[in-house]
Amino acid sequence: MADPELEAIRQQRLAQLQQQYKGGNVDNKAAMEEKRQEMEEMRNSILIQVLDQSARARLNTLCLGKPEKGKMVEDMILTMAQQGQLPGKLGERELIKLLESVNQQTQRRTVVKFDRRRAALDSDDDDL
Repeated sequence: MADPELEAIRQQRLAQLQQQYKGGNVDNKAAMEEKRQEMEEMRNSILIQVLDQSARARLNTLCLGKPEKGKMVEDMILTMAQQGQLPGKLGERELIKLLESVNQQTQRRTVVKFDRRRAALDSDDDDL
């Protein structure tokens, strides 16, 4: 009952739609990547304006060692710059003070509780 010509047209149309979808997806990814690169360039230009060379080097070192903390500090510096809280360029000492305050805020306290009663009632000692 199925016409071979109709089936060929369907297959051709399906291939055409798949090609369109793949092409549109690639364009979308390229546009998103370009936008991300633009945002990174803008962030870097602002950071260059508000940090001196030694502070910038320290921040880059932090980003290499601890990327999530480096990103958080960059975001803090950017918001401070946008709100006008930075009087001039931040030096290395000011950046270190900022990092210390961030460390104090994010530092977690570890508490270890040892229940002596449970440790004393060990059933393995009964076998001796």
